[in-house]
Amino acid sequence: HPQLSSLFPGTDVGVTDGGANKENAADVNHVTAQPLLLTPEPWNLLVTQTPAKEKAKEGETVVLNCHLNSPQHPSLTDLMVKWYKEDEKGQMYLLKKNVTILPNNSRIFMSGDLSQGDVSLIILNVTTSDHGIYFCEVTLPDGKVVTGDGTKLRIRRALGLFGIEESIGTIIGVVAAGIGGIVVLIIVLTPQLRRCLLCMRQESHQ
Repeated sequence: HPQLSSLFPGTDVGVTDGGANKENAADVNHVTAQPLLLTPEPWNLLVTQTPAKEKAKEGETVVLNCHLNSPQHPSLTDLMVKWYKEDEKGQMYLLKKNVTILPNNSRIFMSGDLSQGDVSLIILNVTTSDHGIYFCEVTLPDGKVVTGDGTKLRIRRALGLFGIEESIGTIIGVVAAGIGGIVVLIIVLTPQLRRCLLCMRQESHQ
């Protein structure tokens, strides 16, 4: 503090003050450096799955997006990625340690680039058995597990020519049944209506 020493030339306030500041600075540096040496910085990983719901027709290819973001650790290649599906049968793992684990299944695999944080899942030629909620799960080097919010996949049956005819046939059947019902009601009610009309006429004559 040169200003202090110039104001008080007969004292050594500036020197002692400066010395104290240096000691404090050394202590602060020492305190902040120590934890870094003892424990590594904790991972703060964000696992984002989009969209929350996905629809597809039988036979289509579906990509279930999952993106990882970790500000402190730009390199993500040492992470372990799993994908699993939940449906009425329970939970089933599809992919572990970044690799498909389903036997005889080349339809499901990780399509993204892990180093870029893209761990999306691709499903080729989807069938109705693929419906369910898909979760992206990431295991950090310290053992911590982070899971995405999940993507619900719904599969619609593909309607071929027969499907369209069948659906039109069903609609015609429903309409016919409806009309048939009305006709039956009219036939059933007609005699009663006639009786009522006759009653009303008789009453009016009386």
